[in-house]
Amino acid sequence: MGYPLDYKTYGGGFIYHMEDNKVSLGLVVGLDYQNPYLSPYKEFQRFKAHPFVTNLLKGGRVLSYGARALTEGGVQSLPKLFFPGGALIGDTAGFVNVPKIKGTHNAMKSGILAADSAYKAIVSDGLGESAPIVLSDYEEAVNNTIRKELYEVRNVRPSFHTPLGIWGGMMWSGLDTMFLKGRVPFTFQHPHPDHAMTQPAAMHKPIDYPKPDNEITFDILTSVSRTGTNHAEDQPVHLRLKDQTVEIRENLPVYAGPEQRFCPAGVYEYVDDEANPGKKRFQINSQNCIHCKTCDIKDPAQNIDWTVPEGGGGPQYVDT
Repeated sequence: MGYPLDYKTYGGGFIYHMEDNKVSLGLVVGLDYQNPYLSPYKEFQRFKAHPFVTNLLKGGRVLSYGARALTEGGVQSLPKLFFPGGALIGDTAGFVNVPKIKGTHNAMKSGILAADSAYKAIVSDGLGESAPIVLSDYEEAVNNTIRKELYEVRNVRPSFHTPLGIWGGMMWSGLDTMFLKGRVPFTFQHPHPDHAMTQPAAMHKPIDYPKPDNEITFDILTSVSRTGTNHAEDQPVHLRLKDQTVEIRENLPVYAGPEQRFCPAGVYEYVDDEANPGKKRFQINSQNCIHCKTCDIKDPAQNIDWTVPEGGGGPQYVDT
């Protein structure tokens, strides 16, 4: 926590040393940040520009780049986990333990519980021949295992929404995880959805980010080229607007066009409108999309609908 983010913005960097003299690093930025001028991608570049991090990377070569949204709502945000013919497991359901920054164990556990539930329904109970199977006992099994772990740390992430910012959250998180273990008679709630936490641009000053040096820091399109993303030009557009006028009518004048900053792949742009000199139009470069789904979450107007694209064209992760 802290650099490069301000004290009101939740997030932090990570660095993993790997074999063959490789290093994996990144920056997590809570999407409940308030400043519409903030760019998670450019904050990551500033993170790499810190002398300690730069010293690790100097003389190296970038192998790959990626970005994605994490589900960090905890037990307060868990959805209904089953529906006729299916179930939500792993990160889809939101089983990340935020203090541990860990979710793979719960993803695997939920897969096992879902498989056990499906096996019981099909083999033991003989269901599924005439109607879709409803795995209600899967959710019960999750409540007896995974939910208990998440309940213990339920107050950690929401504790950062206080006037003390990250300092208050850090103090409470230390007390709760080391001593209280969630044994308190109350549950903090998330104040608003992430998109509703964005404040009008008039309440903030633009952030002056340094230009990339093309050695440690890079422009966004150079990084996108390292994702291996290759969408077919003639495939159906998977990024759709519910109202074609909202971005120009609301997001640009009120929030200074945050789409061009919260997207870590340069998908969204406000460009000059050739048909209307002096005005802007909203452009979607869907072929750049690296499937992080941030736009669907952070768009203040909730006007962008991220739908599942054709398979095989998304990012090809290497050593990540």
